[in-house]
Amino acid sequence: MTPNPILGVLFHWLGGLASGSFYVPYRGVKSWAWETYWLAGGFFSWIIAPWVMAFLLTNDVVQVLSEASASTWFWAYFFGVLWGVGNATFGLTMRYLGMSLGMAVALGYCAAFGTLMPPIFNGTFMTQVLGTQSGQVVLVGIVVCLAGIGFAGMAGMSKEREMAEEQKRAVIKEFSLKKGLLVGTVSGILSACFSYGLAAGDPIKELTMRHGTGAIWQGLPVLIVVLLGGFTTNFAWCVLLNVRNRTGYQYLSPVTRPAPDDDEATPQRVPMLANYAFCALAGITWYLQFFFYSMGETQMGAYKFSSWTLHMASIIIFSTLWGIALHEWRGSSGRTRGLVTASIVILILSTVVVGYGNYLGSNGPAH
Repeated sequence: MTPNPILGVLFHWLGGLASGSFYVPYRGVKSWAWETYWLAGGFFSWIIAPWVMAFLLTNDVVQVLSEASASTWFWAYFFGVLWGVGNATFGLTMRYLGMSLGMAVALGYCAAFGTLMPPIFNGTFMTQVLGTQSGQVVLVGIVVCLAGIGFAGMAGMSKEREMAEEQKRAVIKEFSLKKGLLVGTVSGILSACFSYGLAAGDPIKELTMRHGTGAIWQGLPVLIVVLLGGFTTNFAWCVLLNVRNRTGYQYLSPVTRPAPDDDEATPQRVPMLANYAFCALAGITWYLQFFFYSMGETQMGAYKFSSWTLHMASIIIFSTLWGIALHEWRGSSGRTRGLVTASIVILILSTVVVGYGNYLGSNGPAH
């Protein structure tokens, strides 16, 4: 299959739109703790959707996975487990910083580590990236992306200084800059492990195509393994929180239970069907980011590692737009809004530069 970087960029934009939008349906969940709706949505993200899409679009998925070596399984799953830690803390980042600033902090780290580490470990960074004109253009695009993320972070910091505590909590109820920066850093670095897991699963992609699946769908069985690792971590963390916070009953109970130290609270009806519907919508939307990512990666030719940068940039673009639509920047100054606008423009430019670099190298890294 001849790579088509323009189509690849389009797929990554669709993945970014899905990732930047997935948290919105969770806002419709009522009377559930974070750990409850996060795990409920996660069943759709990490278990149901990956298997369904792989069965629908690839051949012999069970046979392919059974033929993969134990080493391939281990590393893809292991990096998925590490990514799961980042994914769990990613949800906390959204709680403490909101969608706009939270995405910028977490994905800034994620973009840098997830994009550059694979070619460095593979030993191709000096020859394939720095040693070619097209690779140098891709690298410039990555630097532009990081600059755009930096502008997004500056906008968040500017907003934090300008707004009173009451204003921050009016749009982000649990706003906490210190907690948000801490969990956002952990989240971003460990979330980059998803990129490593996909790279570790390359032998599964080869097996998938050997069984007659089209190249554009080759990454879907790998997602099953990596996301299984992520599910393991998130499941353990959410169940632990369910036990500690006494929220495990929420999965089945149509009424709330007052906290033991709250004598005045009365039980409230819980919209169970709506809650699960919102969680399903959020979970499937979340999965679609990597569904489109796996498609986009197949179109990026010799520089498929740059897919991670395109993915991160498009996520921040769309999450920032959602943040604007949800009034997270209400009350901020013209300077802050200008920084937000600059971040979006720079990130869009970064996707163009990375796409152009891939276009130059679409017939091989020597171009």
